[in-house]
Amino acid sequence: MGLNETPSSERVHIGFFGRRNAGKSSLVNAVTNQELAVVSDKPGTTTDPVTKAMELLPLGPVVIIDTPGFDDEGELGELRVRKTSQVLNRVDCAVLVTDSTRELGECENQLIKLFKEKNIPYIIVGNKCDLTDTPPEGRFLVSAKNKTNIHELREEIAKLTEAKDQTLKIVGDIIRPGELAVLVIPIDKAAPKGRLILPQQMVIRDILEAGAAAAVVRETELRDTLDRLVSTPAVVITDSQAFAQVSRDTPENIKLTSFSILMARYKGFLETAVKGAAAIKKLNDGDTVLISEGCTHHRQCGDIGSVKLPALLKKTTGKELNIRLSSGKEFPEDLSGISLVIHCGACMITERDVAYRMKTAADNGVPFTNYGVALAYMNGILRRSLEVFPDILKLIED
Repeated sequence: MGLNETPSSERVHIGFFGRRNAGKSSLVNAVTNQELAVVSDKPGTTTDPVTKAMELLPLGPVVIIDTPGFDDEGELGELRVRKTSQVLNRVDCAVLVTDSTRELGECENQLIKLFKEKNIPYIIVGNKCDLTDTPPEGRFLVSAKNKTNIHELREEIAKLTEAKDQTLKIVGDIIRPGELAVLVIPIDKAAPKGRLILPQQMVIRDILEAGAAAAVVRETELRDTLDRLVSTPAVVITDSQAFAQVSRDTPENIKLTSFSILMARYKGFLETAVKGAAAIKKLNDGDTVLISEGCTHHRQCGDIGSVKLPALLKKTTGKELNIRLSSGKEFPEDLSGISLVIHCGACMITERDVAYRMKTAADNGVPFTNYGVALAYMNGILRRSLEVFPDILKLIED
């Protein structure tokens, strides 16, 4: 991903839902003006959610999600319905596609109930309006086949949700024009070849837009770099894996935090993460800790989620713990038996998905923290890592 591209997690997510053969895929193709989804007269053609990141005026950068029929049957049908339900956890708005020649049924009413329960803005669309002389009331009438009211539908979808707040800063509000931030980025086996990971890109872009400067180093060059600087940097931002060494090499008069902690604040769960970290010291032998990542990647030797965090948890607590892993969109709905959730920075998932995961944990009475906060806590530097956020720091002091 280039610095000028909008990551999927920062785009408005629009989900198309409905029963089989209501014309969801045809409508998706009409709205996007692309052959995004496979279309067939046979019910149940869409078997898995189809996702496409694109530009859609007047909304701008969006992610379109075409879902399987919510009335699918059989064992596979139940799986498809479950996949569709999971999509609801990450969409910003929903388009309920109905057949204008039919009354709303149990399927549509169930979806409407879910939209309301999850507080998802939605619109009920009556597709195939060209096939009836008495179109139903209360629906936005369109014809995907004849392209009737498609432009108008785009306008209505845009009204469902405000565009993501482009003024929200990941670091630009804690660094002033002309100041310097030193970014510590380890280059090891887990580092992607030829590129930086998303939080690092976002921080660099935000620093540039703030009129400040960024110096990027590995943890092995940090101390020498700080010694050579003429002026004191405003902040050192590190990959959480290097927290312990970077804290030792960074003078106390320089503020220190991590990319993961910045992402937790940006995604709106830093306060929850700070409170949740206290549960680490309460873990007992046999407790299960869920370590969850929002993205999927090939785990390598020294992986933070499967290797480094479990090792540090054992060292910190002195307990024999059960470690459970999850990644991507597969966050467990049932957290019974889990004593603590440690989540990544959530750079690859939407704010709504993060909120759903936090609520799932809260509903089950399970503390919820993240990689950066947990690592700072276990390295004894949580207070220092939060000095850039005085309002959050009060949680520890209180």
